[in-house]
Amino acid sequence: MDVGYHSYETESTHTAGKVITCKAAVAWGPGQPLVIEDVQVAPPQKMEVRVKILFTSICHTDLSSWKGENEAQRAYPRILGHEAAGIVESVGEGVEDMKIGDHVIPFFQGECGTCICCRSQKTNLCQKFGVNPLKSVMVNDGKTRFSTMDGNPIFHFLNTSTFSQYTVLDSACVVKIDTKAPLEKMSLLSCGVSTGVGAAWNVANVQPGSSVAIFGLGAVGLAVAEGARVRGASKIIGVDINPSKFFKGKAVGITEFINPKDLDVPVHEKIGAITEGGVDYSFECVGNLEVLREAFLSTHTGWGLTVLLGIHPSPMLLPLHPMELFNGRQIVGSIFGGFKGKTQLPKLAEQCMCGTLNLDEFITHELPFHNINEAFQLLIDGKSLRCLLHL
Repeated sequence: MDVGYHSYETESTHTAGKVITCKAAVAWGPGQPLVIEDVQVAPPQKMEVRVKILFTSICHTDLSSWKGENEAQRAYPRILGHEAAGIVESVGEGVEDMKIGDHVIPFFQGECGTCICCRSQKTNLCQKFGVNPLKSVMVNDGKTRFSTMDGNPIFHFLNTSTFSQYTVLDSACVVKIDTKAPLEKMSLLSCGVSTGVGAAWNVANVQPGSSVAIFGLGAVGLAVAEGARVRGASKIIGVDINPSKFFKGKAVGITEFINPKDLDVPVHEKIGAITEGGVDYSFECVGNLEVLREAFLSTHTGWGLTVLLGIHPSPMLLPLHPMELFNGRQIVGSIFGGFKGKTQLPKLAEQCMCGTLNLDEFITHELPFHNINEAFQLLIDGKSLRCLLHL
């Protein structure tokens, strides 16, 4: 794909340090159609980067935030979006690892590189730039870089705000990748694919010949399957109430499918019967407590591991009795697949380029940016995994 790397570097010299007026999809209230309108995007400040977004896509997290399902997280007007790829337009003071014209991926789980969490190999959390759905302004000054044409602030979202032709991010939340990488596919690494693949690789550490059950076959669940396939899992069971997901599941390595609606016994009993007592790993990708319990009980006593990926509404507690953990089953949460964005995403992009991971199956629709509300409806109707929007 030719995105005019060299010509864009020249173009950016004329906008660096200036306010840019561009199109963005602005959310003005819970559930209201996004409005494509002109917004102003301020220059990046110290340790910030302004990026020209070329491709963005919609995740279920965008959908739930658009609906305003969690009242405490509501902030309007707001620019949503956190899966994208683009080109650096300009950088703020102190940014040394990126320059104008670099191809980059934004990501919501930042990596400052200096806090105690970033220095630890045991976690991908970051004390300063970790994901925070309540955060709606920049770290530097507590203000926004977006504003309406009459100067009123427009709030940020998940450190990224990619439903805009230009966005400003903390440098800890964006990483340079190989210019040969196809940006339209690399946008998937901002969230869905990294979250699923990483859960299988980094969090569960799926072993060759093992058995896996995945509850929820959206983009994240299918990415788990892709990760498990690459790791050599011998049995990958997909669980979903939408049978249309099964065809796509076969393409990413799922070997068996279960539709709970077709069963007269609990799902975990069915899985136990076909796996000699349960799977080695289960992944909950729905955000439903009943599903989480089924996933937990679907793993084998003694060593089964359940990885929690679904976003659950507050205030909900785990549907487990503490004594159940004495049977040897374990449960753990996963954020962004355990990936450290700055240090590990470039390698993941290289693996995608060389064919280790197949990203083609995840992009089911493509639309121009101004059709973003149509893309939201496709996700609501369960017709799309990822709809790629061209900006």
